Amino acid sequence: MKRILINLFLMVVAFIIQNCIFPLLPFLSASPNLLLIFTFSLGFIHGKEAGMLYGFFAGLLTDLFGGGPFGFYSLLYVYIGYVNGSFTQYYYEDYITLPLILSIGNELAYNLYIYVFRFLIRKRLDVLYYLKNIIVPEIIFTVVTTLLLYRLFLFISRKLEEMEQRRDSNFV
Repeated sequence: MKRILINLFLMVVAFIIQNCIFPLLPFLSASPNLLLIFTFSLGFIHGKEAGMLYGFFAGLLTDLFGGGPFGFYSLLYVYIGYVNGSFTQYYYEDYITLPLILSIGNELAYNLYIYVFRFLIRKRLDVLYYLKNIIVPEIIFTVVTTLLLYRLFLFISRKLEEMEQRRDSNFV
């Protein structure tokens, strides 16, 4: 329970940084998607169920404070958490290569989802402009940020697991 509360707190902090601080930085042409990094990192570290849970709350935050139809982002983040949680059993979480590949894939899927359901439906067909000016810069920033944040989330997760194990061993 303590792990869930701390992770939800970290999610709210990531949401605040992503939506309140990054837009104020003039040198960023695009900003990294911290909620996406959070969702796929915890899904990859803890599995499908945790990825779906944190994905739902990340999507809920985005739906509540963003625009558009309710559930648009929640569905996307739940899928991202589930898919990344399924990679837990195939790869050791200390290595950074798969999380970086997942980061690229997740950011690409996220932006294509937004393009299809927000722009393509309204007959804005200039996909190369969207790719060059929005998708590629966001992928680059998200991958660079993933290098830092994935290790931080892994460290916090391990410390919380150690605290739970110590508490359980002292309780018995």
